[in-house]
Amino acid sequence: MTARQPKGRRGGRPTLEEVAARAGVGRGTVSRVINGSPRVSEHTRAAVEEAVAELGYVPNTAARALAANRTDSIAVVVPEPESRFFAEPYFSEIIHGVGTALADTSLQLLLTFAGGEGERRRLAQYLAAHRVDGVLLISVHADDPLPALLEQLEIPAVISGRRSADETLASVDSDNYAGARAAVAHLLSRGRRTIATITGRLDVYGAQCRLAGYRDALAEAGHLAPEDLIAPADFTEEGGHRAMTELLVRRPDLDAVFAGSDVMAAGARRVLRAAGRRIPDEVALVGFDDSAIARHMEPPLTSVRQPITEMGRVMTELLLEEIAQAAEGRPTASRRLLRPQIVLPTELVERASS
Repeated sequence: MTARQPKGRRGGRPTLEEVAARAGVGRGTVSRVINGSPRVSEHTRAAVEEAVAELGYVPNTAARALAANRTDSIAVVVPEPESRFFAEPYFSEIIHGVGTALADTSLQLLLTFAGGEGERRRLAQYLAAHRVDGVLLISVHADDPLPALLEQLEIPAVISGRRSADETLASVDSDNYAGARAAVAHLLSRGRRTIATITGRLDVYGAQCRLAGYRDALAEAGHLAPEDLIAPADFTEEGGHRAMTELLVRRPDLDAVFAGSDVMAAGARRVLRAAGRRIPDEVALVGFDDSAIARHMEPPLTSVRQPITEMGRVMTELLLEEIAQAAEGRPTASRRLLRPQIVLPTELVERASS
């Protein structure tokens, strides 16, 4: 008894073109469905999957990758020391979102750090060999050479947090400005008038936006933002500790602090407690991220929630779409015109610290 042949051509493996013809779509659409791109309607996805099943089509992953110069892998690149990556919940939540978006694809995920000159040099060599199909860049500073390298190599890439208002790569960010503005408005509504801020590194565009939101919220309420109430730090707990120490020396009369991250707020809290300043009775404290740190702090920390996991998921979906466009042969200049700049909303979560 012979095995039943699929309904495709007689003999040989069904082709991508035959699947496209059966589903009534283009070859590129079939490729998108097979590669797990989210930019396909449910109706179209169902039609392609039905055609795949009817024809018995099995993607030849190795041949497809070779023919299309594909590796079936993407890289998450973090231009920070490993110590910061493992200390801050922000990064793990981003990776969780990336993993969620990749769950139904065959793509492999490579995590790499580029916090030092040697690491960046080795990464540049790796990328120049086109060993990944695309890159997700997390926590990029304004002077980082990696985005320019990716554009030069024409590697699909999406960045977490714009480098400036004129970002050229596709990006996903939270509304840093509105979040900071809401945090300071909240402190003002609680009767606080001498409000300090601890910023992240100001070569990070998101930190600049949070500082602008702080300044504008004060200005709209008729208050100045004296420079001695602004202490730059680096998004780390120790940076928050140092900045809070400086602020208490400069302005012992401060009655509120807006920290540009929950991790820095944790460092500030240590200093305030050591100085005998009660939270929130004497000094109100607000952070940014709404991470697990905020919920477990004593007292629980008021914080600006940014949808970090969602950011990771949306970044990955954008990258899969750009990879699909590259696989279809769409010119780089054309892909550049389609690169979106997505800004997700933030939300103030009020707790006992303010």
